[in-house]
Amino acid sequence: MQSPLAVFRVWLQALRPGRPRPTWSDTLGAGSEAATSEGLQAGLELATQGILVLDAGWRIVALNNAARTLMHSPGAGLSGMEFWEMLAEDVADSHRSASEQALQHGAAHVFVVHDPFEDRWTEYSLRRHGVGAVVNLRDVSDTRQALLLLEGSELCNQSLFDDNTQAMWLFDAESRRVLALNKEAAAFYGLPGDTAVMPQAEAFFPEGEAEAWLDSLPPGDAHQEMRVCTQRRMNGEQVLVELACSTVLWFERPAVLVSVVDVGARHFADSQLQRLNDTLAQRLADQASELQRRHQEIATFTQAMSDDLKAPLHVVSGFAATLAERYSAALDEQGRHYLARIRASAHQLAKLFDDLRTLAHLPGVAISPELVDLAPLCRRLIDDWCKREPQRQMVLEIPPALPVLGDRNLLLMAVTCLLDNAWKFTARKPQGWIQVALLPGATASSSVLVVADNGVGFDAAYADRLFTAFQRLHSSADFPGGGLGLAIVKRVAERHGGTVWATTADSGGASFFMALPQDDEAALEVMRLPAPDQAG
Repeated sequence: MQSPLAVFRVWLQALRPGRPRPTWSDTLGAGSEAATSEGLQAGLELATQGILVLDAGWRIVALNNAARTLMHSPGAGLSGMEFWEMLAEDVADSHRSASEQALQHGAAHVFVVHDPFEDRWTEYSLRRHGVGAVVNLRDVSDTRQALLLLEGSELCNQSLFDDNTQAMWLFDAESRRVLALNKEAAAFYGLPGDTAVMPQAEAFFPEGEAEAWLDSLPPGDAHQEMRVCTQRRMNGEQVLVELACSTVLWFERPAVLVSVVDVGARHFADSQLQRLNDTLAQRLADQASELQRRHQEIATFTQAMSDDLKAPLHVVSGFAATLAERYSAALDEQGRHYLARIRASAHQLAKLFDDLRTLAHLPGVAISPELVDLAPLCRRLIDDWCKREPQRQMVLEIPPALPVLGDRNLLLMAVTCLLDNAWKFTARKPQGWIQVALLPGATASSSVLVVADNGVGFDAAYADRLFTAFQRLHSSADFPGGGLGLAIVKRVAERHGGTVWATTADSGGASFFMALPQDDEAALEVMRLPAPDQAG
């Protein structure tokens, strides 16, 4: 007996045009029809796909189990049925005419049927063979699902491309023909949105400029940085833009995606801004020069006022001292009182001139930071004042050391002003008390110098005026002074990158604080900055 595959081949060969339909015995050449049927069926079962063999009347004469499974008919009831009757009516109506016409002209025909119950897709491939036909059935569900996902992804990409507010267009990587433009790009270049014939990519560039840009396209799957170039609209207008591109697959075709940003208006705005910046820079330079000039005039005026006014003041003070020395006995009590008032006023005015000159010169003083111990200075100042006024009862609390980082001369100046202020406002106390201390600052890199006393204190409502020049909260008749000491303290603290403040209690007394950076590099840089009149 022949092999099942040979029997199947003989059967198909006998279905050639012009030959009568073979019988089972013809297929074998000798043997029973039952043996022929068994051999043909065995040959069909060797195929991995479903196979249907049809006669000239589209009736099924043979099929394998794979076909029965795909057609949901595990028994043998399909044999002898017409092919189109075993399909759903809507499927048969959709594909029968096209299939019969294709096979009549010797062509093959393929259609796919979806089974919604099992969500399975079956491909039917029909081709003419002899007077009948052979139908191959294949489960293409995986392929169909992948195709649907691909189509969904492409539709999503198409939607994102079309609706993007950024002007974008694509061109074929090989032919350089434009494949698509989104609505923004069509409006930008002046092309109708439904353009049927797309131009070449070179059409969007001024003549002679496209080649250099196209030659610089990134190879493979890469991106190009934004580059400024010129684009040409369809009306001939040229526009300055930024272009960026990347290589993509557009419906499985190698393409280049181009993103367009119109920078013409921005370039104009940048030019305008640059001109405005230049104008402002010139104005700032002019104002800085004017400020420098006026600062110099104030410094000159302060120096002249101090020198020119102190000369006659020295004369007044000298004659008053001579008068007191030689003619004090000739004056009565009222005369000696007037003379003492003249000498005190002359001394206060001289002190005011010195403080005013110090305050004016502080911004221009160069700073040399170093570690300074303020404790010996504090004790020496208080000792000198106690010798001049031995009747004062004073309690002084100063630690053995007060190490502070800063400029030695400026720190000594500030501490002198603070202690002088404390000494002055404790004058009417039976026993005065002055404390100097060094406390930790708000940060690890700062310290706070504190000078506290039990003097008359001040009204807390006016605390913000204490460190302003010539702002006095007490009468000069009660507590003499020029009103510049605390202003000098504030200016010294600011030159070091620090701050000052003061507190008072209802029972009297006051505490003055000067916070100073100790190891902060930024603060040290502030100390080293040149003064305004030295920066020019």
